[in-house]
Amino acid sequence: MDNDTQLAIIAHTIQVAVAPVFLLGGVSSMLGVLTSRLARIVDRARALEIEGQGASPELQYLVSQGLQRLSRRARLTSKAIAFCIGCALLISSVIVVLFVGAFSRWNMAVPTAALFVLAVLSLICGLFCFLREVQLATRYLRIGEVEPERRLPVNEPPA
Repeated sequence: MDNDTQLAIIAHTIQVAVAPVFLLGGVSSMLGVLTSRLARIVDRARALEIEGQGASPELQYLVSQGLQRLSRRARLTSKAIAFCIGCALLISSVIVVLFVGAFSRWNMAVPTAALFVLAVLSLICGLFCFLREVQLATRYLRIGEVEPERRLPVNEPPA
């Protein structure tokens, strides 16, 4: 192959690889969101563990329940991270296969399509795990609930 032909092949392959690269950017943003959520879950679990030390049996039970919920959320978030990392690795493999196919005599259409489909399936699984974690987080929200000792009397206006 002459240099002009090789350059044209490289240019075309780069153009084809742009879509997977954009998807890779989106997945990396998703990983940032997921790792941030996991860090918040871990921080909350540590705070709950401290809160439960030396507490009454009733409070220890509530802390235990909260830790179980946080543990479930952390597992779902970790699964979502694993699926998104798998997706990123598969997308990266698609890009490599595109370039290998451009410079070899092998037909790489089937491996490219298979890797891309696996990447999208992995992303879907990661998004489902993320959705489930968000559902659990919102289910356990207690917006507007105040601990009994902090409640204002019903008939008295706030000071």
